[in-house]
Amino acid sequence: MTRPSLDLVHGTVDVLIMKTLSWKPMHGYAVSRWIRERTDGVLGVEDAALYQALHRLERKGWIESEWGLSENNRKAKFYQLTTDGRRQLRAEAATWREYAAAVFKVLDTASA
Repeated sequence: MTRPSLDLVHGTVDVLIMKTLSWKPMHGYAVSRWIRERTDGVLGVEDAALYQALHRLERKGWIESEWGLSENNRKAKFYQLTTDGRRQLRAEAATWREYAAAVFKVLDTASA
């Protein structure tokens, strides 16, 4: 049974992309595929949102890019996390953990 992809909460795409790039430099399609695979298909990033986020993160200096060849020998732009990006990822991950813990406190509260 396949589950529908969840809509990503605003701000989630950036932290997911930065976490993905913390493993290794990747081109856009590989970033999208990594997120989809790690979430068992629950989270998907649409192309437009992905590339808007990549450009936004690059403007902020949290990622940088260079041209290279993909696995199938095609020209692709590879993105990697910068030192500032790693610092930002740590901060955002801590915020998301705190947020998720608070949401679960509400969800796990027994009904009266």
